Amino acid sequence: MKIRYFAWVRERMGKSEEEVEPPASVATAGDLVMWLKGRDERSDHAFERPEVVRIAVDQLHVKPETPIAGAREIAFFPPMTGG
Repeated sequence: MKIRYFAWVRERMGKSEEEVEPPASVATAGDLVMWLKGRDERSDHAFERPEVVRIAVDQLHVKPETPIAGAREIAFFPPMTGG
């Protein structure tokens, strides 16, 4: 699946996107965050406060408990403010 990173999440990850194959135990968007967080120091820093990172699965905003089976793209971004 394609993972895309935006704004400061992208800066902390050091890349804007990547292809990943998470293990079968990664069933939800929240599981994916925890799996990504544990991969290396950059990922740990990017997801150090997972509760503030927003998630979109196939361009729809979702909650961490949302299943990701069959997802083509998952995006992570910080909260947005209007102005």
